[in-house]
Amino acid sequence: MTGNIIQKQTKNIKNKNIKNIMIVGVGGQGTLLASRILGNALLAYGYDVRVSEVHGMSQRGGSVVTYVKYGEKVYSPVICRGEADIILAFEQLEAARWLSHLKKGGILITNTQRINPMPVVTGAAEYPGDITDKIKAKGISLIAADAQSLALSAGSEKTANVVLIGVMTKYLGVDDITVEKTIRELVPARFLDVNMKAYELGRNISAGSVK
Repeated sequence: MTGNIIQKQTKNIKNKNIKNIMIVGVGGQGTLLASRILGNALLAYGYDVRVSEVHGMSQRGGSVVTYVKYGEKVYSPVICRGEADIILAFEQLEAARWLSHLKKGGILITNTQRINPMPVVTGAAEYPGDITDKIKAKGISLIAADAQSLALSAGSEKTANVVLIGVMTKYLGVDDITVEKTIRELVPARFLDVNMKAYELGRNISAGSVK
């Protein structure tokens, strides 16, 4: 495990409770940029923030997980089973893999994209079917978004990560201006317009999508 820790003393925090977010996906999906945007936006808003990146076999499509904790004062970035307020999943199978970390009453936001892991690629296993339906059947609050299609509408499939950040922002207690400013600071100028469009498309996904 490698730690990338962001810290700041808080100012004027309305909600002093610690909040836990997990960002999960596979290598190459932009999960780490998403965690930087999220961490820096929360930091700019005045929260104490810790971000810890856990890398799997990312170059082979393995899991990449980031823990983000924020609140009045945070001492550890680690999120254990049953502690995550939000899980942001960039791929359906990763959503199912980490579901046990979601707390009761938490929200799962998942991309509907399917990326075959190595056992499926080699024919040793089959990709599970009806993942989102099975999650809904557990009574979990779920938002399933076709981030790939929205990213293409924005101008680049690579902005699916920013689409998903847009979907999640409304559940964080952070204003749009702060998140948009953070995106402008972290995304290279030549890619900024498409990423801002992607963020807006994610923001426009209705809260009624929660199942």
